[in-house]
Amino acid sequence: MAKSVKTTATRKPAAPKLPKVGAGELQTVLDHVRYAVSRFQEANIVLAHGTTDPIAEAAFLVGEALHLRPEQFESFASARITAAESKTVLDLVAARVTTRKPAAYLVNKVYMRGLPFYVDERVIVPRSFIGELLESHFGGADSEGASLIDDPLAVESVLDLCTGSGCLAILASRHFPNAVIEAVDISKDALAVAARNVADYGLEGQITLHRGDLFSPLSARRYDLIISNPPYVDAEGMASLPPECRAEPALAFDGGADGLTIIHRILEQARDHLTAEGGLLCEVGRDRPQIEAAYPDLPLLWLDTEESEGEVFWIAAADLS
Repeated sequence: MAKSVKTTATRKPAAPKLPKVGAGELQTVLDHVRYAVSRFQEANIVLAHGTTDPIAEAAFLVGEALHLRPEQFESFASARITAAESKTVLDLVAARVTTRKPAAYLVNKVYMRGLPFYVDERVIVPRSFIGELLESHFGGADSEGASLIDDPLAVESVLDLCTGSGCLAILASRHFPNAVIEAVDISKDALAVAARNVADYGLEGQITLHRGDLFSPLSARRYDLIISNPPYVDAEGMASLPPECRAEPALAFDGGADGLTIIHRILEQARDHLTAEGGLLCEVGRDRPQIEAAYPDLPLLWLDTEESEGEVFWIAAADLS
């Protein structure tokens, strides 16, 4: 599921009219970034899909239009671009402002932990905190914080529930190279996108995709690690999603009346699918208070990232009952 979005908007705003740009008025890469930032701020676009401010959003769109990877952007920031390239950039900026679609859909790409992934409207735009936590808490002695798994090379099996685009399963394959990874989603469309990403990284031999409702297609198999970024938006949140999020599949957001419908099921069933030394890593957005109230006796360990506080929990298999 998506990172939580704070918004009070309930109506799609009228599409703003963008100012005309004269020939040669914008010349460099940075000129186009500045123009995009101004338009994004003027239109009050919502940022909830991997970028945290209008500058980052503009740099992403301009870079993708010019086929520049993020690490190349600074080297070419002062470079002049052609008239044809400028038109491509301006068309993307206009589309972002007038359609309010996530930028990732406009260029069919998103980056997670520096890796590019294909996305389109069939799948939620991935922006989970779990990717960062795999680096910071699951690297054994190399972890930035306290490692929750002593030896990542000893992990033999990983399950990614509600996999969406498959990005977390692919990131897990990098952290647990010896693991067989299975990924489940209820959406046939989302799995088609996941299959494309798995193939792009040549991981068909390590990652298996399943279509089904949570654990239902897995029989009695057990895993050393279960990761999940499930739907967790409550009914009130669903009613007030901004236009950018309404462009994404509602199925990937909708967590039921209180946002906990899927999370309850995961907590109830995870123990039957974990090895004795395994554990569950689950992202829940801003649902922590409700979860702690519902499960006061569960010793949930809440983990922070650079951009989140207490939106992901870890619990060992031995502590689940």
